[in-house]
Amino acid sequence: MKAVKYTAYGSPEVLKMVDLEKPIPKDNEILVKVVSTTVTSGDVRMRSSDFPPVAWLIARLMFGLFKPKKEILGHEFSGVVEAVGQHVTKYKVGDAVFGTPTSLATGSYTEYLCIPEERKKGVLAVKPTNLSFDAAAALPVGGMTALFLLKKANLSKGQHVLVYGASGSVGSIAIQIAKAYGATVTAVCSNTNAEMVQSLGADEVIDYKKVDYTTLDNKYDIVFDAVGKTSKSKAKKVLQPDGQFVTVAAITSPGQAHLDELKELASAGTLQPFIDKSFPLSVIAAAHAYVDQGRKKGNVVIKVAENL
Repeated sequence: MKAVKYTAYGSPEVLKMVDLEKPIPKDNEILVKVVSTTVTSGDVRMRSSDFPPVAWLIARLMFGLFKPKKEILGHEFSGVVEAVGQHVTKYKVGDAVFGTPTSLATGSYTEYLCIPEERKKGVLAVKPTNLSFDAAAALPVGGMTALFLLKKANLSKGQHVLVYGASGSVGSIAIQIAKAYGATVTAVCSNTNAEMVQSLGADEVIDYKKVDYTTLDNKYDIVFDAVGKTSKSKAKKVLQPDGQFVTVAAITSPGQAHLDELKELASAGTLQPFIDKSFPLSVIAAAHAYVDQGRKKGNVVIKVAENL
């Protein structure tokens, strides 16, 4: 099978296509033919070892001091179950699924994955029928992060929510989740992405290049930092007295319940991951180079199986 590995940290060119043995599922595993995966900020950060100075050494000790411990990247996927172990009961051959390869020995930049039916870390579910494989692959990481943080902030109907960095993978999903819960959403992004975030449900758009959101007269119940580029001290200027500030820079620990809720929202037609561009697996270095530019909208998808 084809897979993409990296054996050294660096530019997108460190990603190399290789041939590997197709895995065989154990009794408690399913074999998934990967259809789509994505390039997340986590993928480019791990590839380049671009960690904040204060966390650089800790990150390198975790992920590999001199070279990567986990040589295949990819934090989320969609695909089709091709085989099941004899003890598997939740899934059957032919099921379309999506999830994360968390806790597996490999990421999702590969044609096949063996996944335990039950894991302490990592999520898996049957794909919503109204989502394409590309859209389903782009849902878990950004979606679960957004949902976890909005729930932490006690999101509820009738609130006013400001999403800072609204056009990225996390922010674009956060807009839709907040709207699904009955909130009014102000999106902060560049003017070039205003039409995009409005199409996702934003009630108001603030161009961060022209207006400092902390000078707004409005007060918000939640300020959601979707890119890790603002702070609680700044957000306090526009928060209600009991308002909540949450940020992707914080540690999050979403789980299966979050994916299940995202699946329900997607199945109801109230949530749709935004796809900026898609690339075939054969040119994944180009996809990483595009994300490295820092101007992507929503998600960048990698098509692993071209015919699905």
